[in-house]
Amino acid sequence: MKKISYFCHLKIVIASFMENNERKEREEVFSTAVKAGKRTYFFDVKETVAGDRYMTVTESKRKFNDEDGTFSYEKHKIFLYKEDFGKFIRALNDTIQFIETGIAPEHPEEKSSENNEPSLEDFDF
Repeated sequence: MKKISYFCHLKIVIASFMENNERKEREEVFSTAVKAGKRTYFFDVKETVAGDRYMTVTESKRKFNDEDGTFSYEKHKIFLYKEDFGKFIRALNDTIQFIETGIAPEHPEEKSSENNEPSLEDFDF
């Protein structure tokens, strides 16, 4: 009888450890939200056990279910790692510029050197 309770206790301890370890790997250190109509955008900074930070961007859209009259949320998430921030910001800025002006931005330095990666210092916020 004691062996069975010991193994049940061991399973609970292992499950608890795994849950705590998984939570530590994705510990949220900063979060902000932008409400935009039926959508909400969440910008979350998380940290791994090794101390590396990364960002998740989540779009959450409220949807109504006609069949049972309830609401649900449809979520889409992307992960952005710090080594990709410069490229992401450049593409976002280029896209916004094109939407506002109708003119595609040119990056002549990319033609001469493809290893010329932008950094966060290259952008004005």
